[in-house]
Amino acid sequence: MRAIILSAGQGRRLLPMTANTPKCLLPVNAGRSVLDIQLETLARCGIRSVTVMVGFGAEKVEEWIAERAPRELEVETRYNPFYATADNLVTCWLATPDMSEDFVLLNGDTIFETGVLRRILAADGAPVIMAIDRKAEYGEDDMKVTLEWGTRLRAVGKRIPPGLIDGESIGLIAFRGDGVDAFKTALDRAVRNPAAFGKWYLDVIDTMAGPMHVRSVSIEGLWWIEIDSPMDLSKARTDLALLSAKRVHAVPSMPATINGAVPRALP
Repeated sequence: MRAIILSAGQGRRLLPMTANTPKCLLPVNAGRSVLDIQLETLARCGIRSVTVMVGFGAEKVEEWIAERAPRELEVETRYNPFYATADNLVTCWLATPDMSEDFVLLNGDTIFETGVLRRILAADGAPVIMAIDRKAEYGEDDMKVTLEWGTRLRAVGKRIPPGLIDGESIGLIAFRGDGVDAFKTALDRAVRNPAAFGKWYLDVIDTMAGPMHVRSVSIEGLWWIEIDSPMDLSKARTDLALLSAKRVHAVPSMPATINGAVPRALP
């Protein structure tokens, strides 16, 4: 299975830290960057081919990959020339040449413990598998989901009314079999709309959810974080430092926890 990481954006909400450094290269743990942790997690779960979608600071990302990518991974990049003006639907569409086999798609600003990806890879029963989490309250920017029959996705988007929210997408989706071509076809259709530059790829998943079985898999109790703001970055660094310390000092029969999440392996 291949992985595609959407890392083309600059991360303007993290300025000035991202003035010259792409968001995916920001250090989060002992000198390791967001991309470091993502590639290590993918390799640990058996992924061997990775495409990193690049845009802002593409040369820096490519130099980093050449020097530091895990040896067991075959990592290539694909450039999005529209990174400064388009949201991630266009970045995702530009990745379609690499959607020739089963693959996992992840946002370039989301890191998670190994157990999250393993849970998604182990799930079956649908051509599209979406990782979701649940919490007490949801923010305006959260990609909220509505489910039917417990796990089947009915809708995903930022504007779902509070009474219909069943969780949020964490930005990790697996595509298998018919789901691969269906997603490519839906992306081709969506990108022909002039409004495509202001859309997210989850808008495409939303349109697929009716005719196709898109299954949600809960990752409740497992650690993950999306890094959008300085506060998110600070929390990621604190969490990872704490996880590292607890992994070293914890008694084997007493797993370390953060906010109730029990990490199966450090990211």
